[in-house]
Amino acid sequence: MEQFKKNKEFIIEYFAAVSGVAKSRSLMEQFATDQGLIGHVEFFEAAFPKYEVLADEITAEDNRVVVRARFKGTHQGDLAGIPATYKSVEFPFAIGYEVENNKIVNHWLIADQMSLMEQLGATPKAEAVH
Repeated sequence: MEQFKKNKEFIIEYFAAVSGVAKSRSLMEQFATDQGLIGHVEFFEAAFPKYEVLADEITAEDNRVVVRARFKGTHQGDLAGIPATYKSVEFPFAIGYEVENNKIVNHWLIADQMSLMEQLGATPKAEAVH
């Protein structure tokens, strides 16, 4: 199997392993050496325990895998000074990974943070512009 296909399968396995479960450091270290990614996951796990990540589209080339996905969770802990609201949220994000030897070694992330803040009630909902 070509390496880009193996990397895509690895990321599919990663999403399945971390979605909807407690994301411990030991679990994350099975898939990643990227400490920035591990820290990011720990930050969101504290605010949204056992959150889900749902892949909508996955593209791979060489050692890079890009995922268009959705985050789903319930706000049960502090999020950057916003106390728990116990509201369920769902927002889109895109994340790119660099994979080497079946480990995520680097990542980048773009998320719809405005949607998250609106759903938590931390900012008023933006009016639709036509």
